[in-house]
Amino acid sequence: MNAHANSPEIGREILAAGYRTNLHDSGEGFPLMMIHGSGPGVTAWANWRLVIPELAKSRRVIAPDMLGFGYSERAADGQYHQQRWVEHALGVLDALGIEQADLIGNSFGGGLALALAIRHPERVRRLVLMGSVGVSFPITPGLDEVWGYEPSFDNMRKLMDTFAYDRGLVTDELAELRYQASVRPGFQESFAQMFPAPRQRWVDGLASSEADIRALPHQTLVIHGREDQVIPLATSLTLADLIVRAQLHVFNQCGHWTQIEHAARFARLVGDFLAEADATSLSSER
Repeated sequence: MNAHANSPEIGREILAAGYRTNLHDSGEGFPLMMIHGSGPGVTAWANWRLVIPELAKSRRVIAPDMLGFGYSERAADGQYHQQRWVEHALGVLDALGIEQADLIGNSFGGGLALALAIRHPERVRRLVLMGSVGVSFPITPGLDEVWGYEPSFDNMRKLMDTFAYDRGLVTDELAELRYQASVRPGFQESFAQMFPAPRQRWVDGLASSEADIRALPHQTLVIHGREDQVIPLATSLTLADLIVRAQLHVFNQCGHWTQIEHAARFARLVGDFLAEADATSLSSER
């Protein structure tokens, strides 16, 4: 990690569930853990950099690189699955002494956040699922390309065009940066181990059972971009229908990058949703 010590993607290192974990920890207040998506070369900072500063004004924001991603440790046996990632996320909370947190999960991270809330409901106060997996659906060509990424500038440029509705966000310079991120030592090797073909099984492996989702007690905010080509909008419609205490917000003219394409609106929406719980907690203490 020392060679990249000046990178904004490097936070601080903790030991979580036995794994060295790169973590961003900002702000003060009730904790919010943000779990990133599963794109090639992804890091927590790359996913959340535009919204961490705003959300950290009113709460403690924790954004780890999940096991096998970014600057966190790789699994020695090369085996990755939902339960292992959930245990890692829980290990982050344990390592920081956090008994309960709000959770935001992006895409792949949404499936993990949902599973964590189901299995350890007492550890979660409120839940935000953004462009989330978590129920089974026929894998999209976009997601198949994301998980089947072979490193090249052209392939990264094509992926970024798939992610964003606004092509103006996708410059050659940004594509080059993300391509270079994807070929850092160890990054592509671990990524290639996670979602080998046939890839429908990984969609199904990140899903929770309908009965468990229906039993979820948490207030939940479900967010999706209407033009998402990676995770279909129907997935969030299903989640919002199954979760008893769910509300749904669909951003128009938005692809799979809700927190990037509509960063200010996303931060306000999430901030207001979590502030409701902050107010309830304060009033119950009086």
